[in-house]
Amino acid sequence: MHQDKTLAERILSKKAGEEVYAGDYVTAPIDYIVAHDGTAPLAIKWFQEMGASRVWDPSRIILVIDHASPSPAEGNSELHKMMRSFALQNSIYNFYDVGHGICHQIMIEEGFAYPFRLIVGADSHTCSYGAVSSFATGIGSTEAAYVWATGELWFKVPRTMRVFLKGNIPQDVYSKDIFLYLAREIGVSGATYMALEYVGEAVKELSTDARITLSNMAIEVGGKTGLFYPDEETDRFLKSIGKDPFPKIMPNGSPDKTLEIDVSSLVPLVAMPHNVDNVKPASELSDIKIDQAFIGSCTNGRLEDLRIAASILKGKKVAKNVRLIVIPASRKIFRRAISEGLIDVFLEAGASVYSSTCGPCVGAHLGILGEGEKCISTSNRNFQGRMGSPNSEIYLASSATVAASAVNGYISDPREVR
Repeated sequence: MHQDKTLAERILSKKAGEEVYAGDYVTAPIDYIVAHDGTAPLAIKWFQEMGASRVWDPSRIILVIDHASPSPAEGNSELHKMMRSFALQNSIYNFYDVGHGICHQIMIEEGFAYPFRLIVGADSHTCSYGAVSSFATGIGSTEAAYVWATGELWFKVPRTMRVFLKGNIPQDVYSKDIFLYLAREIGVSGATYMALEYVGEAVKELSTDARITLSNMAIEVGGKTGLFYPDEETDRFLKSIGKDPFPKIMPNGSPDKTLEIDVSSLVPLVAMPHNVDNVKPASELSDIKIDQAFIGSCTNGRLEDLRIAASILKGKKVAKNVRLIVIPASRKIFRRAISEGLIDVFLEAGASVYSSTCGPCVGAHLGILGEGEKCISTSNRNFQGRMGSPNSEIYLASSATVAASAVNGYISDPREVR
């Protein structure tokens, strides 16, 4: 196969069995498809309306109850029942019920995501799996029903924006800050239908946990997916979950756009309401008092995030009149956090800790904002009304910045709290 291709072109060429480049249309077999309780019920209805009798391959379908989980209302419970019944009828054994974890974390930690796989999901943040070099992208529920029935889908090969991460990452600056800087530079539509490729010397400093954040948020600037090349860190992670290593690949091909970020000059950043590209340094926002702080979600609810937050919260207390909510992204992470003593740190500081769910991030439960309330969150979106009242405000930041803000009661630079 011709190697003068971007990573997106290489993966889709391999999956389609032909040489393809940006702008080409291809139909390719799907390795895995995931859906959750926010999207699977509609896909089930479409699947039934299509007249399909059985899914194409039950071993390649993953269903997760994670959004309104545990169920906060009778209507949600009925949707959960529909999913359980559909999984049983179609012998879908990769079914993850309440508390197992957020779908994107499950897909990565259980090894469904793997280099050069083609994965789709009925959720926009499916692009997270590019952290381990899968071409992964979100689709709609109707498309999900089609994939369940046929095992394939068509794609337009995306153009690529190659993001060069230069320099060394300073203390208390994290991948969330890198992405918020990128969003400020290019805007929320700056990478529309493009694959973001993260390359450069600073990539070596990014753990898989950190890379997931950068891949996860590719959609927030319009991206089709966010990709890292397989390297030593990829192998380390694959080994940690019992998977075989994958050959290392160097960047090649000609991207449509390039962007260089000197990470050594970055500071802790915060996205202001109501757009991800409305970004300012945390140190300039100390006049903004908060009512709630949230550490969790598919973006920053991983073990590394919990360790970072605990390092700031240890020996300190959450400010009076501030609610700190901590939700590990999966049961495995929760158990590791317990064994490492992180959960004790959170509880001692005055936080509320819950089993894995998307709840607060999508305004489902466990942290709905009231009129005029302000929340600083590690999640990926700060759209108006996303976490509750349309007159509330959401600020996005790293787990370090969120933890520091919870201690002070106002948005804070974590370097000033340690």
